Amino acid sequence: MGFWTLLEISSMPIVQVLIISVLGAFMATDYLKLLPPHARNSLNKIVFVVFTPSLIFASLAKTVRFQDIISWWFMPVNVGITFLVGGGLGWVAVKILRPQPHLQDLIIAICATGNLGNIMLILIPAICKEDGNPFGEEAACTRLGLSYVSFSMALGSFYIWTYTYHLIRSAASKYRAMLEDDEETAKEANKDLEANERTLLLNGEEHIPISSYADEDHSRKLSPKNGEWKHSATVWNQILATFHQIVEELKAPPVLAAIFGLIFGAVTWLRNLIIGENAPFRVIDDSIKLLGDGTIPCITLILGGNLTQGLSKAKLKSTTVIAVIIVRYAILPAVGIGVVKLASHLGFLPSDPLYHFVLMLQFSLPPAMNIGTMTQLFDVAQEECSVLFLWTYLVAALALTGWSTVFMWILT
Repeated sequence: MGFWTLLEISSMPIVQVLIISVLGAFMATDYLKLLPPHARNSLNKIVFVVFTPSLIFASLAKTVRFQDIISWWFMPVNVGITFLVGGGLGWVAVKILRPQPHLQDLIIAICATGNLGNIMLILIPAICKEDGNPFGEEAACTRLGLSYVSFSMALGSFYIWTYTYHLIRSAASKYRAMLEDDEETAKEANKDLEANERTLLLNGEEHIPISSYADEDHSRKLSPKNGEWKHSATVWNQILATFHQIVEELKAPPVLAAIFGLIFGAVTWLRNLIIGENAPFRVIDDSIKLLGDGTIPCITLILGGNLTQGLSKAKLKSTTVIAVIIVRYAILPAVGIGVVKLASHLGFLPSDPLYHFVLMLQFSLPPAMNIGTMTQLFDVAQEECSVLFLWTYLVAALALTGWSTVFMWILT
């Protein structure tokens, strides 16, 4: 398979994303006014609650069986490694670049979270159709490749809607705290301007902090026993708060859809109820799949709409964009080759080269588009997210082509 043929194949999903993004940006302009901010927020909520869970459930229930989960046990580990290494590299990048606090979590999320769904759904079947591909006959390659990709997409969704969701949620909390601090600072400045600098002196008052009187009395009342009790109560409250946060994140519609999708895919009699030509309730699966098909177009339109504001309002340095591109398209794919070759050497992987190719490809993909859904959901850094997506997807065509060529050369 030639380089230019592979470039054309790998560019197709990227070009599709860019075309739909441009359409979304045009729809958000004052000329059409079809995607104003409130419309994007409403559409994003529908994507979060309806479209994304439908896509995840349909993919898992249809393609993943119990025996597949056992034989492909390394794939969840591999996806976890992509998140771990990408997140670690993103953390190093933010420590060096020192962007605003709420942008730090966004950068880490984009470095850690790859698009494990629609890019590979287009790329793998296209590669299987080409003569000279190293993965065998077209029909078998396509069927097995789509199974690998569907399982990868489902696993990615679970990681995204737990780990990445937590990062964006944390970014939103930091952003709100920053806004509150700015408001308090502004109020204090206004009070100082309104106050007469001699008012207290003329009234014969001297400002002495109340804490100076209270500290000594408080120190007498606080015994070591009371201090230990308060410390243990604080630790227990922190544990309860962490547990509550985990439960809340697991209750997110995409996570629940992933759990139910795994159950329906693994349990044969449940699977036979809704999936297959003879399934009595196959109309349910058809309806869910129909809803899921709207996920990617809607997310991409929203990203394009946010891009109209992002190009003028985003507070991103060029070094930040370059750092994200280096992490996603230079360091991570190289790490992926090492991880897959080591796992193969240790006997953790089946001998199928297509399986190895999918595992390597998971390290070289552009950022997951669900991050845009989360930033819109929590109303934080939508513009910066859109700008980062624009540049990473522009670079993705060449990067994905180059690394796909390297991966296939290694596996032949």
